[in-house]
Order: sequence, then structure tokens, then C-alpha cells
Amino acid sequence: MKSYDLAVIGGGLVGSAIAWGAAKGGARVALLDEGDSALRAARGNFGLVWIQGKGAGMPAYAAWSQLSANLWPALRDALEGETNLHLGLQQPGGFYFCLSEAELETRAALIHRMSNESGDIGTRVVGRAEARAMVPGLGDEVVGATYCPMDGHANPLYLLRGLQAGLRAAGGDYLPNRHVTLITPQPDGFRIACGTALISCQKLVLAAGLGSRELAPMVGLQMPVQPLRGQILVTERMRSFLDYPTHNVRQTQEGTVMLGDSHEDVGFDTGTKISVQQQIAARNMRIFPALRDATLIRSWSALRVMSPDGHPIYEQSAAHPGAFSAACHSGVTLAGAHALAYAPAILAGELPEQLLPFSSQRFHVQAH
Repeated sequence: MKSYDLAVIGGGLVGSAIAWGAAKGGARVALLDEGDSALRAARGNFGLVWIQGKGAGMPAYAAWSQLSANLWPALRDALEGETNLHLGLQQPGGFYFCLSEAELETRAALIHRMSNESGDIGTRVVGRAEARAMVPGLGDEVVGATYCPMDGHANPLYLLRGLQAGLRAAGGDYLPNRHVTLITPQPDGFRIACGTALISCQKLVLAAGLGSRELAPMVGLQMPVQPLRGQILVTERMRSFLDYPTHNVRQTQEGTVMLGDSHEDVGFDTGTKISVQQQIAARNMRIFPALRDATLIRSWSALRVMSPDGHPIYEQSAAHPGAFSAACHSGVTLAGAHALAYAPAILAGELPEQLLPFSSQRFHVQAH
């Protein structure tokens, strides 16, 4: 039975970022990845580093997202230096396009509310003429947009690969095909059973996405997460026409165009649905008419990891100190914060005050 300073359960973007950050901090780290039997939300990620509109009603989430966006360049530089992978990070700002005056008014009200709640980060309403000047080729139905200078995007698959390669380079152990069946608190830490295999650790992080719900009570935590399906379409490679990420269209570094996004409450169904894909394609062709000539080459769905209020969950167990939770549906956006802020806090043994609002105790308050 091998012993570690920290075991991270969950090999997706959240767990991999925390594991890499902890290993860079000098800890002996094991990253336990369930393998291809897992739901693999990380592999279905759209790839946005998205700030505008993030954290409405929860200023702590807005601040955490902004911190992560600011930390992303340091994360990129470190990973690309260690792995020779190009993560494709670009942060030119991003657009949320609106197809009616009513939609634009609703969006503007949200941005105004967030500015009052969390401070002005430069997000603003852009009229039709300015939007067309900044993004040539917009459809006639686009009446305007909101633009945030902090928004960006990256390649989620290269990010995942880079984090796991960086973990190994820092001396950590990446352990695939480890399905955790039992976590037992010990006087000096925790014992984790993966079938008949055992490891011990002084601290652990539950970052297993939707699987965390069943594991959390074993260490005195609560992670009431639920799935929310999203579908994505991908076109063939196209000439470069989009220099900015948008809420539901982005052109990748290879030239393909990704189209999203749906929000479907269908439980654990990871299938795709033609009628939903038609809706995605129809709306995005109204925004970018050039997409009508593109050939779709693939599509997929993935299950977001959603808390009851849609915001992340971060907490240390009161019953079993040293056990931490980490759950969110923004694995790319928050990768900088997870690697360079959350991981050091775990090694220090105490979450900073800025993360206290993310405790699962907020759900008990809401229920009461």
C-alpha cells in the first residue's frame, strides 16, 4: 500500500488541475482516474475561459472566475514549458450575441446587475454597428451583443493532457482505471480502496464529478451534484473568420468551428438528439450565415456537473479534516484558480475566506 501526501479522486480537468498544482507545490500526489467507464465531462468541454455573466447572484463566484482568468497565462506558460503542448489560449475578449431587442435588454440588465454586485470589469453592451465592425460576417438578425474583455478560450483536450503530463513530470503518480469503492478515515489520514488495491494519504480531494455525490458522505462531506446534458456540433476546418470566442460558437486553433450549447435535464443520458442539434445549428446560422456552407463532421454530448444553484462547491470536511471537495461545471475557466490557488490552499490545510461561500452548507440555508 503506497502512501501519499495527497490523493485526488477524479482525473478530469478539475482533479488534474488540483493534482498538478499540488505536485508543483512539492507534495507527493496520486491522481486516481476511473478510466473510460467514467462519464468524462472533461472530454466534452466546449473550451471557454468565460467570465461575463459568471457569478450572477454570487459575487464570490464572479471574483473566483476573474482570478482564474488572470492566472491562466501563468498556467499556460508553465504547462507549455513542461510539455511542449500548445494549449491554444487566447483571451481577446468574448461576445454574447442577441437576436432580438428583448433578448439584448435582458442581457444588458444581467450585466448591469453583475456590475453592481461584483464590480465593473469592462463588460459592456455593443450595438449592431460596432458588433459588425469588430466581427465581420454577422447576420442581419443580430441586433447587438455584450462584450467582456476578460473572456477567452483554450483547447480543453490539450489542457487535460498537459495537466496530467505535467503531474508526472513533477513526480506525481497518474493512476488510471482506479474505481474508488471505499474511503476510510484513519487517525493519520485516509485509506482509499479501489477494488482490492489500497492507497493511503494524509489529505484527499473529491473531484470525481457526478461520482462525488456517492463518495462524499464517506468523509463527512455533501456534494449534491446533478447532470445537465449539453450537445456540441463541430464543422470541418474553415478559413479563419472568427477572432473572438462567443457564448456558443468558437473557432478552434485548427480551424474547426464548435457550436453549442444546449441545457437538457435528461438524467444520465449521454445520447444526442437531432431536434436539439437542429436548434443549435439554426440559431448559430442566424448569427454567422457562413456556417450554412460548412459540413458537420462530428457531434457529441456531455453531462455538466451542476450543483443546485449552478455554482461550485469547495469545502473541507469538519468531521474529517484533510478531506476536501471540488465540483464545478467550468473546468476550463477555473483551471487557473484550481491549479494555482485551490491546490496551495489544500496543502496549507485551510481554505481562504474567499472560498467559504462555496460550502455546501449554503444549500441547507436555502432549504430552510
